Amino acid sequence: MNVVKRLLKRLFYLACLTASIAVYAEPHTWGVLSFAEAAELAVAHSAELRNGFAQKKIQEGRWRLSLRAYFPRLSIGASEDDRLSQTSADSFQKNYTLGLDQLLWDGGRTGLSRKLERAELNLLGSQLEMSVLETAEAAITAYRQILTSREIIKIRRAAFESLSEQRRILAEELRLGRALPLDLIDADISVSEARIELLSLGIELEEIERQFAESLGLEALPPLGETVDIRRTCVLPSPEAARAQAEENSPRLAEARHAVRKKEAELKAASISWIPTLRISGNFALTGQRYPLTRHNWSVGLTLELSTPFLSTTVNAQAGWEPPFDRNARLQNTLSPLPEPAEALTRKSAEAALALEKTNYETVFRQAGRAAETAVEKCRLLERKRNLALESIELGAERLRLSELRLRLGQLTRLELMEAQLDYTQSEIAAVEAASALLEAERELERFLNLRPGELNYFAETWSNL
Repeated sequence: MNVVKRLLKRLFYLACLTASIAVYAEPHTWGVLSFAEAAELAVAHSAELRNGFAQKKIQEGRWRLSLRAYFPRLSIGASEDDRLSQTSADSFQKNYTLGLDQLLWDGGRTGLSRKLERAELNLLGSQLEMSVLETAEAAITAYRQILTSREIIKIRRAAFESLSEQRRILAEELRLGRALPLDLIDADISVSEARIELLSLGIELEEIERQFAESLGLEALPPLGETVDIRRTCVLPSPEAARAQAEENSPRLAEARHAVRKKEAELKAASISWIPTLRISGNFALTGQRYPLTRHNWSVGLTLELSTPFLSTTVNAQAGWEPPFDRNARLQNTLSPLPEPAEALTRKSAEAALALEKTNYETVFRQAGRAAETAVEKCRLLERKRNLALESIELGAERLRLSELRLRLGQLTRLELMEAQLDYTQSEIAAVEAASALLEAERELERFLNLRPGELNYFAETWSNL
């Protein structure tokens, strides 16, 4: 299962990259747009995410190049000193030097520094992943809102047409003397209210569709492949399976885990900051007054550096030879007492920061599993609500049928029939809204489980077969 989850996660990023190339490399003609495709397009079109991934790539390049710290440092120098004197001979000294400096030992600080940079990169990657999920979720929410609005408009339009027909019949009945003028006025008010509601919903839908298309980087919104199916079967995993998946793959839990690792690296870096470093250096020089240069010299030295909050010292020992006869040696020590006493509290500060991150991780760990279990129960409750809404539709349809029958028997007025039609319309809208809320809850559960849109059914079936 872990291999499958990691594979799905990598496929998600690959799909985002593919969508980005498709959008910005050449125009693409969409047939129908699904939830997952809308999420991928929104991620690919986000300038902030593109900049974030570009910055992460640059930082990864810097991290790879920082491997240079393990290798010798080479320096090449060239100089020429001209001295003109009125009392002695002039001198023209030319110097070419080659220097080599190599770190021998630093107690693992260089490697730890690279680990700290790697931990920061991992944390940045987790934060970018959260940004990707938020951007994708915003697109899916807008997609779902459009579907819901379209279904409601469809229901409202059918109700408006039905009310208009009833108003036409009522006007005919008034002409024949079978209805009162006040009844026609009430019917006109109902039809006008239905028309205003329909126009308002249409304007809101146009604005949502426009903003949604802009967020996807499209000129016009293509046909949407998903629908709000009020009778769709909801397949849910068990609360235990959801908890196990969330505790292992929750994006927020991964971010908290990387934050803990970063603080651990910072604590270890603060713990070994007192360890001295040892470097070896070598120099070779060619000197002379004219070409070809005939004199040369070389030297080898060791440098020991110790830096603590209470004492900082540098010890340098160097020995050299200038053929054919001259040799030299030098020992130098620089001592600085109490350079940074406040740095003595750095380790305690790092320990406190690590303890806080561990506490935060434990909190997020508990919340991840609990939130997944709660999300499963929420989906079940919303499914029951959806089923009750379906039952309400059936009862409303039966009531509407009986109202039409009573109208023909003269036991009901046409205005009361119009009210029954409006009640039936409200029950249909309630069912659509309940189905949309169920979709939203399922997507919320998918986020907790780190699943792509539409993968919840597959995950639930997979766990049920284990």
